[in-house]
Amino acid sequence: MQRPDGRAGDQLRPVTITPGFLPYAEGSALVQIGSTRVICAVSVEDSAPPFLRGRGQGWLTAEYRMLPRATLVRTPREGGAVPSGRSHEIQRMIGRSLRSAVDLPALGERTLLVDCDVLQADGGTRTAAITGGYVAVVLALRRLREQGALATLPLKRAVAAVSVGLVAGELALDLCYQEDARADVDCNVVMTDLGELVELQATAEGQPLQRQALDDLLDFAERGIRQLLQAQGEALEA
Repeated sequence: MQRPDGRAGDQLRPVTITPGFLPYAEGSALVQIGSTRVICAVSVEDSAPPFLRGRGQGWLTAEYRMLPRATLVRTPREGGAVPSGRSHEIQRMIGRSLRSAVDLPALGERTLLVDCDVLQADGGTRTAAITGGYVAVVLALRRLREQGALATLPLKRAVAAVSVGLVAGELALDLCYQEDARADVDCNVVMTDLGELVELQATAEGQPLQRQALDDLLDFAERGIRQLLQAQGEALEA
């Protein structure tokens, strides 16, 4: 299979993570994966949501939005407190994924608000938001520790995400928009640095997905996530 950008089937697009991209946020990162660009920013509130108050533990939640001209054709700007169905589903996935990395009881009664704004979309915006969001969360927690608000860094594990799929019957890692639009199978995989699965979203278009094909997709995804974890580590050392 000839991929649109000439990559091998198991090759990621170029990845760049710029830490501290927004100076006023407690933690932030600009993640660029191919032509996809997402800004992730973390704000800290010194209170837990109502359902956790008095329990001595914190929370993490996420919001996701796409700018109107992040895509080839303008999409209407989302307004108000209620996101579109797609954005709502994606931001819940981002929140679940990033909560798996944070030791919420050790965070204390605080809330981490992770804003993920898509500047440019060429496939894999939700997985890019998770990958960049982790870096932003770590930076926010580091700042809290430096300020003396936390004695230790309340992190349990690193987490990253990537898309993988079957395009024209062949395995492909990190789908761009052209591939995603015609994929026979589209799968988003969230995984930890220990190889644990946090979330798996897989959809077969047309023919059902065979179990062996799913195993092959997960092997491809793990290879890509190992590289993304390395990029996160390098960004956090910068």
